[in-house]
Amino acid sequence: MKRFFKPIEKECSAKKPALSPSKKDGETTETSSEENSKKDPLKFVTWNANSLLLRVKNNWPEFSNFITTFDPDVIALQEVRMPAAGSKDAPKNHQELKDDTKASREEKLILMRALSSPPFKNYQIWWSLADSKYAGTALLVKKCFQPKKVSFSLEKTALKYEPDGRVILAEFETFYLLNTYAPNNGWKEEENSFQRRRKWDKRIQEFVLQCPGKPLIWCGDLNVSHEEIDVSHPEFFAAAKLNGYVPPNKEDWGQPGFTIAERKRFGAILKEGRLIDAYRFLHKEKDMDCGFSWSGNPIGKYRGKRMRIDYFIVSEELKDRIIACEMQGHGIELEGFYGSDHCPVSLEVSEASSDSEKKEKRKLDV
Repeated sequence: MKRFFKPIEKECSAKKPALSPSKKDGETTETSSEENSKKDPLKFVTWNANSLLLRVKNNWPEFSNFITTFDPDVIALQEVRMPAAGSKDAPKNHQELKDDTKASREEKLILMRALSSPPFKNYQIWWSLADSKYAGTALLVKKCFQPKKVSFSLEKTALKYEPDGRVILAEFETFYLLNTYAPNNGWKEEENSFQRRRKWDKRIQEFVLQCPGKPLIWCGDLNVSHEEIDVSHPEFFAAAKLNGYVPPNKEDWGQPGFTIAERKRFGAILKEGRLIDAYRFLHKEKDMDCGFSWSGNPIGKYRGKRMRIDYFIVSEELKDRIIACEMQGHGIELEGFYGSDHCPVSLEVSEASSDSEKKEKRKLDV
């Protein structure tokens, strides 16, 4: 099946990119050297949309205005909740949207019309989708900044596609961009709860330690608040329980994303991977208005309870290039969340220095 979303020529592109052929599930996408721009993206947005179709139906004008104004080169989306192509009981194509039923064709049409209109028509899109309306990620890259290669797994050999579509990895000229939707820790010592999250964190740690040759920009809903400063009410989240259940291990107590065990593992990933939390690198103090990316339901006990669980994490060698990293939403009324329970997070970096500039800087440092 051919791509529904057709590239169009844009001013910053020297050549109209060729229409990508449909890929079998798990295949990587590579672009020729002629199609690649010499410059890499500098402006990024990550957002857990909490159902992209719902956002298109209910909040698209506002989100479109934000994208038009900020004008990112890359948009990383999580929790798109669109099912992969393929009929029931048949193999799925996790890089294509389902369209084998009347309902799925209508939903795909609604979504792709939105993504084929300004400002999104200036982007090429890659999907990594679950079998059902669950999880899933997407990556939109301006057509003048096409990646050298796009893949959909943390592993190079064993897996070609992550279950639930939780990973998109794009290789650019000077860095890798990793878009992930981390599984929620849950509340219990079960296979789809604590155990699943431990396995995920171990695989992420292995990935960042083995990431070869180029620095990394890692973004997405990482489902963890690293420090107390990253939540609005530390005592509330530390004492949170589900139906009174208390896990046997004290380090697993509390709100998913704020347990001691998760925070320790995340800290180890950053330390051992020599990675920097871009937002915290620039913002040292707690910001009760604009310092969180997730907010609880405005009605009930979670009203006003907020967490920072969406990130841009960068390799240490990129830290001097960080210009800005901001939460684009604020307040307990979820302004700038565009209907989701997460707000977009943005990152801006400066252009990479030339070899001569790097040598000159080393001389000055000496």
